[in-house]
Amino acid sequence: MSDPGQQAEAMAAAVRDLLEDLDDAQRTAVTHAFDDAERLRWFYTPTDHGGLALSDMRSRQHRIVHRLLAAALSEAGHTTVSTIIGLENVLDRVEGFGVSYGRERGRDPLLYWLAIFGDPDSSEWSWRFGGHHVSLHFTIRDGRVASSTPLFLGADPASSTLLGPHPLRPLAGAEDLARELLLSLDDESRAAVHLSAQAPVDIVGANRTQLRGGDSVLRLDEIWRGRFGDETDEYLRAVHDAATTKAGWTDEHQQALALSARPKGAPVTHSDAHRRLLRDLLGCYLEQINPTLADEQWKRAEQHLDDLHFLWAGGIHPGEPHYYRLQGGNLLIEYDNTQRDVNHVHTVWRDLSMDFGGDPLAQHYVDHH
Repeated sequence: MSDPGQQAEAMAAAVRDLLEDLDDAQRTAVTHAFDDAERLRWFYTPTDHGGLALSDMRSRQHRIVHRLLAAALSEAGHTTVSTIIGLENVLDRVEGFGVSYGRERGRDPLLYWLAIFGDPDSSEWSWRFGGHHVSLHFTIRDGRVASSTPLFLGADPASSTLLGPHPLRPLAGAEDLARELLLSLDDESRAAVHLSAQAPVDIVGANRTQLRGGDSVLRLDEIWRGRFGDETDEYLRAVHDAATTKAGWTDEHQQALALSARPKGAPVTHSDAHRRLLRDLLGCYLEQINPTLADEQWKRAEQHLDDLHFLWAGGIHPGEPHYYRLQGGNLLIEYDNTQRDVNHVHTVWRDLSMDFGGDPLAQHYVDHH
């Protein structure tokens, strides 16, 4: 396995090559100061994610961007991201080629943005890549990747037909392994984990920069870069309200599943089989990134495996709206599949002390004290 510093240099090399290939206008759009507040903003909706869009790059520049993604992600992670981007064409067809969101094409595989914060030759810099259902953030400090979170991946449709019997399910493991873990528990343990028969209509932490106790689902019209006209804002509110009503989601559910410093749910490492299932599920998240970088994340996660709390909400059978989260030792993972008749998945992996490069000293104390 290569040195983590080699991955940071591979990212820096790709960014240098891209910056050299861009014209002045492109370079202005893609670069920001490291301390720019924009660095701490992120989205997963089909909104302007900030930076330089693929639609404003040439084909050769697209290749360099994918070199950067491949340096940061595992082979499986890069394949998954590429598939999610391609699903924009499928989603456009599902919606009758009519959704706009105030732009020429509402579902567009070229509307994914790259932003670079700081100088790749400096001691501290970062980059962000995102568009609908993809949000990647990598921070490099002293020649090493200091942070790989927040990392959000979604899929809409979560399951699409292919020729033959096997559907296309980019995030299948995150759903199937979590359900297998839940169903493997005895009745008492499952009751401690399954806290609500209703599931939230989105991830609870939403796209907040920092998470705090009491945070819960944001309305659909609040998780975009800006406001639309009255008609579109009203449409988004109506979609959110209809989904919430259909889910039977109430203020009591909102409070019961709100984020908290003390993790909700319960540990699930009751046996070697449960520990193996939990590790397999964690792998669907930690192994999205390059194996060298994932190895460091695994070392952290293993230290807190027995403290990791599992929470489930919603139905337990395929096709029923459901949500889960894993929390412990500053690790927070959320998953939901409730929208579009349970065919629209959101997943996010966050490190509560190291998101966006975070606080290395705080993470040291979590890991070693």
